[in-house]
Amino acid sequence: MDGDVLASLSHDDAEWAPVGRPLAALRATSTDEVSRAVAACAELAVPVVSRGAGTGLSGGANAVDGCLVLDLSQMNRVLEIDADNMICVVQPGVVNDDLKAAVAEHGLWYPPDPASAPWSTIGGNVSTNAGGLCCLKYGVTRDYVLGMEVVVGGPAGKYGTVTRLGRRTTKGVAGYDLTGLFVGSEGTFGVVTEVTLRLRPARREAPRTVVGAFSSLVAAGAAVAAVTAAGLLPTALELLDRACLTAVEEWKHLGLEADAEALLLAQIDTPGESGQAEAAAMAEVFEKAGAMWAAVSTDAQEAEALFAARRLAYPALERLSPVLTEDVCVPRSKVPAMLAAIVEIAERHGVSIATIAHAGDGNLHPLILVPAGDDAARVAAQGAFEEILSAAIGMGGTVSGEHGIGLLKREGLRKELSPQVQAMQVALKQTLDPLNLFNPGKAI
Repeated sequence: MDGDVLASLSHDDAEWAPVGRPLAALRATSTDEVSRAVAACAELAVPVVSRGAGTGLSGGANAVDGCLVLDLSQMNRVLEIDADNMICVVQPGVVNDDLKAAVAEHGLWYPPDPASAPWSTIGGNVSTNAGGLCCLKYGVTRDYVLGMEVVVGGPAGKYGTVTRLGRRTTKGVAGYDLTGLFVGSEGTFGVVTEVTLRLRPARREAPRTVVGAFSSLVAAGAAVAAVTAAGLLPTALELLDRACLTAVEEWKHLGLEADAEALLLAQIDTPGESGQAEAAAMAEVFEKAGAMWAAVSTDAQEAEALFAARRLAYPALERLSPVLTEDVCVPRSKVPAMLAAIVEIAERHGVSIATIAHAGDGNLHPLILVPAGDDAARVAAQGAFEEILSAAIGMGGTVSGEHGIGLLKREGLRKELSPQVQAMQVALKQTLDPLNLFNPGKAI
């Protein structure tokens, strides 16, 4: 394989994560090819690092020295759509948005929608238990994975063994939940070659969008806590600060004006008059919480542009400078305090931090911007990164809400988990992958 191509397959989008030198890469096209490759690697003691589109933000798909990079992006077929039972079976290389379009033709909907949905693959989403904008109401990837086909080793048999986990039924409690264990395991237990997913009926009408503008991040955070206290459950409740909005507008020219320090974007998909009432109640909560202004959008194009800006925020900022991405998650009542902590940490370390967030579920993405080639700024950014992790843990939160641990957050994970829990996790890895073949050095 060409050296440049091999290099491009050796890392994900986490600019700060270390990248090893792979021995080779294989673009697999079938489960049989994956099985034979894993068996050969086990014989040769060559680690296996699987990847999809490479949109991850934690270094989870980065090569380790001497490994085989197993590219699953060409295993991209939707194998079955069972409309009667509202399930589908897909290969891991299917792109999230492509799956949405395929099931929509059958009047169905696959809700998990990470901001990378136009590019990220189902296999990668499963690997990190990806969330997204509408997981506040509809849940994360794990809530939709019923079963999977995996290539494994260890107790299942020799390395390269193909087996199936889980079920096709709506309910099922036969044995331990190995399917749930593999979701979010970042490819450290085996290679996922097929996924069975539950679906939902398609929404009956377009969702309503409520926009609130705030004079500060902390004020927007207070409004998030007020939404929770009011008992409102929007499909999505997203935060976008001025820096992110400006970066997107300068890149894509969507016609957006950054007239506030922070915007909250709420989406309501309850149909009919009930949905109208919920949207009006959301706007009222924003106003009472101190919004400069709040309104239910009557312009579908404007609403779409705002949510497009939210999805494009990371790549827009990445164009400007290297970005160190956080993924902390705190209890929803702690969102104002966490946003205040981010502002304080940025000021104290002298770094620039832009913030986007799945604010409704407490999942915040502070994006630390560092001028290219500025070593002092890089040191300051790393210090701010670690402090943000510690602040989240101190508020009863977690170091990763959806991006995974990968390489970037292993130290944070050790701060969050007790030694006893860490020992249990290591024992799981050693039992299911005694050769430490699959994605070594990641996740734990």
